[in-house]
Amino acid sequence: MRRPELSSPAARAMAPVVAGIGFFAVLGLVLFGIAALMSGEQAQTTTFTPDRLQVGNVERWSETVNANGPVLFPGLGTTSGERTIVLDHNGSDPQRGWIVYYAYPADRDASCAVVQIEGTDDFTDCEQRTVNVADLAPPTNGEYPVIEDRKVLFIDLGDRPLDPTTTVAS
Repeated sequence: MRRPELSSPAARAMAPVVAGIGFFAVLGLVLFGIAALMSGEQAQTTTFTPDRLQVGNVERWSETVNANGPVLFPGLGTTSGERTIVLDHNGSDPQRGWIVYYAYPADRDASCAVVQIEGTDDFTDCEQRTVNVADLAPPTNGEYPVIEDRKVLFIDLGDRPLDPTTTVAS
């Protein structure tokens, strides 16, 4: 029995092209299936803000805070800017004594923001009271200072339950 042949030149030219397209389509589907099986049903949640803030060299910041008072970092870790953190340093050792506070008095809520009295450890709150840095609200979402390699100071911004997130299926 004789094998069938394609009689027209167009058919003979198109046959390998169609076979190649079919091969790559099947290969693409197989690879897509493998990738889907490997990824499973895991979901990844990302926030639009960093997890921590790099402040800088621990020795320079220690000198700055000891000479000029605490430093305010407005709107950290949020896209809307409502969380302001105060970084303070106590003692002469740049590796120890770092502490963070929220920029409102401990006996008030976040709507009572403070303004620093320049060059001091004191602040004026929304009721024009003078409060010391130690009287500010302690962090409640896990914010704390971190020193890496005995050189670089970071502020870990902790949990941010009100931040917008995106869940991406992987």
